[in-house]
Amino acid sequence: MTGVFQAISKAMFGDSGSADHRGTPESNGRVVTVIERSFWETLSDPHQDVQPNSNESLVWGAAYHIPASHAEEVNAYLDHREINGYSVHYTPFHPYTPSTQEGEPDAPDPSNSSPPFLCMVYIGLPTNSQFLRNPTDRDPSSVAGVIAKSRGQSGENKEYLYLLEKALEGIGLGYADAHVTDLVRRVRALEGVREGRKSQSEIDVEKITIPEAEYREDEAMEEVDEHVERKA
Repeated sequence: MTGVFQAISKAMFGDSGSADHRGTPESNGRVVTVIERSFWETLSDPHQDVQPNSNESLVWGAAYHIPASHAEEVNAYLDHREINGYSVHYTPFHPYTPSTQEGEPDAPDPSNSSPPFLCMVYIGLPTNSQFLRNPTDRDPSSVAGVIAKSRGQSGENKEYLYLLEKALEGIGLGYADAHVTDLVRRVRALEGVREGRKSQSEIDVEKITIPEAEYREDEAMEEVDEHVERKA
């Protein structure tokens, strides 16, 4: 069920490192983190330039009903997944159904929602050692550079980012948070630069190896000609 958390929390990508799922203890990745609004308001916002008009009181997501028979299993899985410095909170979740009319997606408007209900959510703690307090570490360019090269037990960090953007686009609004899309653009640009360097390296290798191969082939042909002449 699509909807929003309102006022109590804020979700930002790159505020927290990942030493397990999308990075390693030696080279942390970057993940999206939901934090308490009161804590977030004490921090500088390095993403302000890419989403100056965003509704900062809303965090979009999806809520799931877990049957009682699976609750213990699911809780154990989530506790393991969110092991790196998160705590469980119960906060109002506002279900939301976007308009079916053609045109631009509706702006987030909880007034269109059904009555809210309490939902369990994992929120990052200020005491989390993985939280990036240094504004330089949370700068979009720095975050993109880390994402582009990081990998953990769950896979590449950039895969996490790309899947997050698709998930946000698919919850009914048709678009992701501006700062997430900005990070996707930055990481893909870095990928393009690296692919270009890789292609150039391959070309440089070909420039070296092809003449050598041609030389060896010519040398072999000369040996064949000499052998034929001797036989004649």
